[in-house]
Amino acid sequence: MNSTAELLDRVIADLDTVLSDDALAGLSDADRVTVLQGAGAVFRRAEAVIVETIATGDAADFPHSAGCRGLNELLQRTVSVDVRGASRVDKVVDLVRRPVSLAGERMPARWSELRLALLDGVVGVAGFLAATGPIEKVWDRLTVDQRLAADVALAGCARGHGVVVGADDEGLEADEPGPAPTPQDLKALAEDLASMFDPDGEEPKDEDSRRRRGITIGRLTDGVHAIRGYLTPDVAAQLQLILDAILNPKGDGPPMPGVHFAPSEGAGAGAGAGADTDAGPDVEDGDPFNSDPRCVLDDRSASQKRHDALAMVFAIAARHNDMPTLGGSAPVLVVNVDATDLVGGMGGKGGMGGVGGNGGWATIPGSGAHVPVSVAAHVGCAGTIQRVLVDEGRIIGITTTDRIFTVHQRRAIIARDKECLIPGCHVPASWCEIHHVVEHARGGPTHTDNGVPLCWWHHRSLGTSGWEIRMQAGLPQVRGPGWWDPDERWRTPRLSVARLTLPAPLTRTG
Repeated sequence: MNSTAELLDRVIADLDTVLSDDALAGLSDADRVTVLQGAGAVFRRAEAVIVETIATGDAADFPHSAGCRGLNELLQRTVSVDVRGASRVDKVVDLVRRPVSLAGERMPARWSELRLALLDGVVGVAGFLAATGPIEKVWDRLTVDQRLAADVALAGCARGHGVVVGADDEGLEADEPGPAPTPQDLKALAEDLASMFDPDGEEPKDEDSRRRRGITIGRLTDGVHAIRGYLTPDVAAQLQLILDAILNPKGDGPPMPGVHFAPSEGAGAGAGAGADTDAGPDVEDGDPFNSDPRCVLDDRSASQKRHDALAMVFAIAARHNDMPTLGGSAPVLVVNVDATDLVGGMGGKGGMGGVGGNGGWATIPGSGAHVPVSVAAHVGCAGTIQRVLVDEGRIIGITTTDRIFTVHQRRAIIARDKECLIPGCHVPASWCEIHHVVEHARGGPTHTDNGVPLCWWHHRSLGTSGWEIRMQAGLPQVRGPGWWDPDERWRTPRLSVARLTLPAPLTRTG
């Protein structure tokens, strides 16, 4: 057995000792950090051994001599990595391989300084690829001096020089190394160098991004559509800003401390089932329902919130005056549902359907999906219901029920309620859908006294979330689920009250 293999056997034996007898379980937190740093150094040097072992062999004959089709297969079998891991090692090998001259001497590597940093264990495969990737993209447009300068600068950065501290920082010497950079730090420096050496290189990249841009909506699978594609940086940034504006809990909302509630006088005479006869003000010192402006349980994941925010963006865009028409009408969502299914599925709270009804299905022409009737009820609540009478396949009648709130009605409701009516939800009312408190199908008018703003999520989940809404003398009132208000009292959102007054604790002086 050769000496190199014996040395590696000793390293493996030492690591086995570290892993034996559950020795790592008794470490303190400080010792764990030290062990992680040491393990990282071992890991990077192990990667360097793998890369240098391959780079010093014959590129074509070595894998074949081991009975493998190529280097990727050899790495998968000997190092036990997947295809992606083997490809990453292969890329580094190409960048550090030292070609042999006609005289039999080893020539400098493409990245000679970073190769030395790899052998010294200060950079691993991930850091090496992060550092060289941006420069490799513009390599052919750089001069020899620029390539050498990039190699030296990136190798110095990998060793901790010139990253965080300088000669004037706390008495440290200028050449004293600082903290080790992450692969992201190396990539950022490489991108800066690429931009500095090749200032015109962004134009080809921009042209490439314009060619690659695109969106693909997949077929319906398990009730959802996959959406894939590439956004140009400006479009992605705009979308991210819109999503941040909608989802940011510290965005433009009501003045802190948030939603308050005003006294509900004469609550017993209100519309809707379950009206109570509570007397006295709802806003008191230490009222738990006003102490936390965001006391609404929201179990959605971050990706689900982004989906709902995107749905809100689409709804706003569809009704915008600047949106082009489709077939002479606005590109609004259409949901088809049989009349018997619609009637059978309207048994839920708030007319959302699908709760306690006879069920049934609706279809979305643009998707082909079969969805619950509650989706049709949700869409129809803020839109128009067009009835088509069919007799043995023949259309014998078309009627349209105008149930859309006009622009002037929307403005008035927005001015009254300011934001989504559900307490703690600060989505601006101008972004919300207008909900018929008493369903139009049950005789509810399309009137400001029967409309309230609800964000896309709370509008869609109203029938199952436990929140209830009613109108009291033209003012909306809400009653929350038991986890939010054990007394389940009807409360008037303070933003909906005509005269805003501060709660008693905030008006005291002295």
